[in-house]
Amino acid sequence: MADLAAFHVILSNPRAMRYWSTLPHESLAISRDWLTRMRHGTQPDFVIEHRGQVIGKAGAYGLPEVGFLLHPAAWGQGIATEAMTAIIAHVFTVTDTDHLTADVDPRNTASRRVLGKLGFHETHRASRTFLLGDEWCDSVYYRLDRD
Repeated sequence: MADLAAFHVILSNPRAMRYWSTLPHESLAISRDWLTRMRHGTQPDFVIEHRGQVIGKAGAYGLPEVGFLLHPAAWGQGIATEAMTAIIAHVFTVTDTDHLTADVDPRNTASRRVLGKLGFHETHRASRTFLLGDEWCDSVYYRLDRD
């Protein structure tokens, strides 16, 4: 919980949350509930720190699905790729899952590029997969096999 304020800065940032599955957090209480669920989850889920600052998270959200979230100031520096490389190795070491998946908004070209660098391949697309505020969002689905 010591990271709550740092996470709230990310989770309340409209740019950071643009392609996330929820709207930006309007209050610290919402971020506290989110962090509590993250801390008590059973899936591998990790805080990303850079130079002593919390800048995001990466992990599994119900295996086999994985993902990441970074503060916009950390975008474009290879941090997501580095974090997800560690997550992938960890998940394949400590679980018996034979593949990983990711669900990305097709407009999120940066995250799609990261997944490509990590070896994920697109499997299919779907329209209007979730409602974010008053906007329907689409999905591109990716898969990475253990081998």
